[in-house]
Amino acid sequence: MSGVDILTFGCRLNTYESEIMRREAETAGLNNAVLVNTCAVTAEAVRQAKQAIRKARRDNPHARIIVTGCAAQTEAATFAGMDEVDVVLGNEEKLKAASYRKLPDFGVSAEAKVRVNDIMAVKETAPQMVDAIEGRARAFVQVQNGCDHRCTFCIIPYGRGNSRSVPMGAVVDQVRRLVENGYIEVVITGVDATSYGADLPGQPSLGKLVRTILAQVPELARIRLSSIDSIEADEHLMQLIADEPRFMPHLHLSLQHGDDMILKRMKRRHLRDDAIRFCKDVRRLRPDIAFGADIIAGFPTETEEMFQNALSIVDACGLSHLHVFPYSPREGTPAARMPQLDRSLIKERARRLRAKGDEAHHAHLTSLVGTRQTLLIEKPGIGRTENFALTSFPEHLGQPGTLIGVEIVGHDDGILSADIRHRSAA
Repeated sequence: MSGVDILTFGCRLNTYESEIMRREAETAGLNNAVLVNTCAVTAEAVRQAKQAIRKARRDNPHARIIVTGCAAQTEAATFAGMDEVDVVLGNEEKLKAASYRKLPDFGVSAEAKVRVNDIMAVKETAPQMVDAIEGRARAFVQVQNGCDHRCTFCIIPYGRGNSRSVPMGAVVDQVRRLVENGYIEVVITGVDATSYGADLPGQPSLGKLVRTILAQVPELARIRLSSIDSIEADEHLMQLIADEPRFMPHLHLSLQHGDDMILKRMKRRHLRDDAIRFCKDVRRLRPDIAFGADIIAGFPTETEEMFQNALSIVDACGLSHLHVFPYSPREGTPAARMPQLDRSLIKERARRLRAKGDEAHHAHLTSLVGTRQTLLIEKPGIGRTENFALTSFPEHLGQPGTLIGVEIVGHDDGILSADIRHRSAA
């Protein structure tokens, strides 16, 4: 192979950072290389990364394979011990051209492969400008990195460090640059985006940041948030939800569970009623909003009764999409030392939770049939509604990256369908 190929796992922040990695690696003159940007959120994510590394070596026997991302930060020795891996870079190192110039020669020891520094020593997130997100109709914009919270199941703070925010002016400049390059929708992303601004002068909130973006970049047609912690939602954000049509009616919530005892053992900062109240308050402000959520199945000590509370939170909050994580212990976290459930029971509960999510999603799609929607076209014949429902339509209707108005006429296999005969003006 020639050039730089990037394999990206995990969150939207990783997708954004992969664009920076590509630019920095090419600036450094790197060639014939595969960069693997890993995720550490679950043991399965780490397994998938290892599998991809082995395949990359088989497909590119003479390429240099560089592994980075959260799993590389937290398990550097694991990846350095793989024969297929030439270099391991930390999450901070992966964003610097200098890291790609100072690579060890092939055949070095596992210790010499590692270029991973203490992520907890990083105190700022430097603004990084990108012109585009390859293969994406919408652009991701990083506003924050790291996390100050220590949920008992989560390894990510040890991969990302403590929370640090990108200055508001730099975020606005990045959004303006993307809009000038043709993007009409941006997604605000971070590890703990709702903690935005606590480390900046004046402590601007996430809601204030979004309002500033919309005011200073009036050409931006749509803005959405990637994931939020509802307990941190500020009054500016709630006001945006209520009165800003360019703020998309879709929120993905970091709920994790629906049982108060499990939430306490997870060291979450909200309880069941807090989540239900938030969803009711938001829906009162924006009746067309759709909620997704992360929920963990099979957390240590979870009884059947506790799991039933996880199932029932779907209806109580009116969730329309679930991202279900079967619990897997991450070494070094408090939950890994708690009494564990049998893996077969965890998988069975995850299956039941996904089935509940499928029912909720089906009901949500059914409620949209007969409505008029504005789609952002992602690729020929496929787009997303404002509330992020996947929709198919005749391919010749529009070009990727543009908006189109349609009428929803049905749904099948989790995808809405729009009929050209009912096309409306976007």
